[in-house]
Amino acid sequence: MQVLNSSWDVTPVVRDWQRNSDRIGFVPTMGNLHEGHLRLVKAAQRNTDRVVVSIYVNPMQFGESDDFTNYPRTLKQDLQKLEKLGVDLVFTPDDESMYPDGIEQSSFVEVPSWLSTQLEGAHRPGHFRGVATIVTKLFNVVQPDLAVFGEKDFQQLLVIRQLVHDLNLPIEIVGEPTIREGDGLALSSRNQHLTKQERQQAAGLYAVLSELRERILLQNMAIADLEQAAIMQLEQKGFAPDYVAIRQSETLQEPENPTDSLVILAAARLGKTRLIDNLRV
Repeated sequence: MQVLNSSWDVTPVVRDWQRNSDRIGFVPTMGNLHEGHLRLVKAAQRNTDRVVVSIYVNPMQFGESDDFTNYPRTLKQDLQKLEKLGVDLVFTPDDESMYPDGIEQSSFVEVPSWLSTQLEGAHRPGHFRGVATIVTKLFNVVQPDLAVFGEKDFQQLLVIRQLVHDLNLPIEIVGEPTIREGDGLALSSRNQHLTKQERQQAAGLYAVLSELRERILLQNMAIADLEQAAIMQLEQKGFAPDYVAIRQSETLQEPENPTDSLVILAAARLGKTRLIDNLRV
């Protein structure tokens, strides 16, 4: 497994693979890898000849209320996990490599507001600009044929699909299902910040979303009423919800008829930890 921190070093490796007609898979991460991340890597390995994983905590996608400084950085352990999987290359750039003139002077990529400024975008202004920008930069370095992202960050997955479509990038975007603990809690690097009591409470988010999905299938309440009822349930379980939304799964627009393919999205704070989750209907 090669570990490289300069894009100039990655380029010749990728070009050699391309000359051999190898199909290249890519999994961008911010490190602190858990089983959910490793499932993404395995999915890339199943569908390609070579796999690149990036580890980079991107400052552009953190807002004032996000704790960029304290984001867990576990590079040594991450590399050990990736080596066991047989990853071909790990790209570990620093800020100077990604933003040579600084973030404020950097060009950026912004997906249209109808997708990027609602839900997570509304609660974390500028977040998806940062995501779209860094993912585009990484795509340019790695030049993958396929990239894998987790469905837990459902809106992020749609944002990336939109930018690939709009910018005519020849990359297949694959979404992998959310990996959950036995009690339903979605795997996330944020979970380690939960106290023991909060960890027990945290499964309540999945429970509320599961109940909401059943209510949607019964089709006996208006969408707004269903969303409000779920918010009240979360509050009763000790959460501070940012939103619970029932949306069309392809566009995140509000449903127009009961036959739409739907997704439930939610974000809620439990203590100092902000959890997000979603369920398809």
